[in-house]
Amino acid sequence: MSDNKVKIGDYVKQPGGFNAFIPCAFPPKPEIEISQKIMALQSNALLLLGKLNGITKLLPDKDCFLKMFIRKDASSSSQIEGTNATIMDAIEKENIEPGSYLPPDVDDILHYIQALNYGMERSKTFPISLRFVRELHKELMIGARKTQFAYPGEFRITQNWIGGTKPDNARFVPPPPENMKKALYDLENFMCKDNSYLPLIKAGLLHAQFETIHPFNDGNGRTGRMLITMFLLANGLIEVPVLYLSSFFKKHQKVYYEKLNGYHNGEISDWLEFFLDGIIETAQSAIDTCDGIIRLREYNSKQIQKLNRTASESTMKVIENLYKIPIVGIADVLKWSELSKPNAYKLIKRLEAIGVLYPVKQGDNVYGQKWGYRDYLRLFETVAEN
Repeated sequence: MSDNKVKIGDYVKQPGGFNAFIPCAFPPKPEIEISQKIMALQSNALLLLGKLNGITKLLPDKDCFLKMFIRKDASSSSQIEGTNATIMDAIEKENIEPGSYLPPDVDDILHYIQALNYGMERSKTFPISLRFVRELHKELMIGARKTQFAYPGEFRITQNWIGGTKPDNARFVPPPPENMKKALYDLENFMCKDNSYLPLIKAGLLHAQFETIHPFNDGNGRTGRMLITMFLLANGLIEVPVLYLSSFFKKHQKVYYEKLNGYHNGEISDWLEFFLDGIIETAQSAIDTCDGIIRLREYNSKQIQKLNRTASESTMKVIENLYKIPIVGIADVLKWSELSKPNAYKLIKRLEAIGVLYPVKQGDNVYGQKWGYRDYLRLFETVAEN
């Protein structure tokens, strides 16, 4: 642990008898001292982001593949908050009929996907600001089935806390509403105007300070993690939004919370090292995934070219659509291939035989059977074996 601490705020006793964290002016003055180790991590992270931007240029029809990166982030970020559903669950439920039952955990993930898509589109024409953050939160929380009293898009007007059953036994108590407003004003100035820190270091400080303020009744963690990607995208650090840190934070969830807690206590260097390690690991993972997609596409194309002309044409149509929706039913295959039902089943069996598809449910002739694009799902570390 670093001995170089910077004061971020003070714990101040409140009328209710509990201690709340009141942030100091942000960013701290004098500026946070950036170590040689952090500078080296920043340089390594930027190098990998450059490689990631290069390989994403080679992806055909980027929007198809982007959906999977978004789904992966949505499931990981929601799981940090206690959601049990997986990316597989979300894919299967994305296009259900209106009014059909949707498990609350899956609904969480689908709302996250909706918010990410909104944020990426909105960031093209609107600056990253408090208004942007509120809009992002609104898309995340409005109509969500699992959450109560979230007040979508509205900063809180009451005290909240993290962990425990009430503020006096909580793990952390963010600033009361009257102190929160000043902290948010400083945060917006930092987001929009402050260029005293290198971009990835700024992204790390932005996330940690946002989580410290905790400005919403609910959804702060998910909004704050989306904000990282929105910031990187808006500042040109990534050209295609395929870098999301939620899987890294989920993998190291205990350390993630420990480092954020250390940040409150002035251990900023420790937090930044962890954050930059996350950028490096996640960027390398995204590079490997993009490379795997390109190789898998080439391999499947060679397999399909061995079929006769009619079979290869209909099979290729299905393969191309599997990149968008990698878990499918017979209705999907019928729509994509324009084959008769018996021939569509033959096509599925053909893809099973060459190892492209696998039946999601056990047993023969299962009602409502779904098939998964095995190797593609594995690239995103999400395949659940039968």
